[in-house]
Amino acid sequence: MNQLLWLQRDKMSEDRYIRYQKEKLIEYENLCKRCGACCGVFDNDPCINLKEEVKGKYFCAIYENKLGVQNSISGKEFICVPIWDILHKSWSGSFNCAYKKTILSWVYR
Repeated sequence: MNQLLWLQRDKMSEDRYIRYQKEKLIEYENLCKRCGACCGVFDNDPCINLKEEVKGKYFCAIYENKLGVQNSISGKEFICVPIWDILHKSWSGSFNCAYKKTILSWVYR
């Protein structure tokens, strides 16, 4: 096979892989039920960026830029991390976390 055909095939594979990654990210993000547990709702001192959309459903006002140092409503400083970094831990309300339930169901099949 000539070099141009190899490059085209590799590019198609790369494009498919990137598309697959984007689809999986959307699928993963859609697991979240927006309970707010990972953001401190059940501690009664949630992140200042956590907003209630409707009763019991929350969203992060700065979701795209959430990672790093943040503050709770009482002023306590903490570091916001990706959810997958804490799924192995327990926190107030972690029993509600759809990510955690899903991951545990995969592990204990």
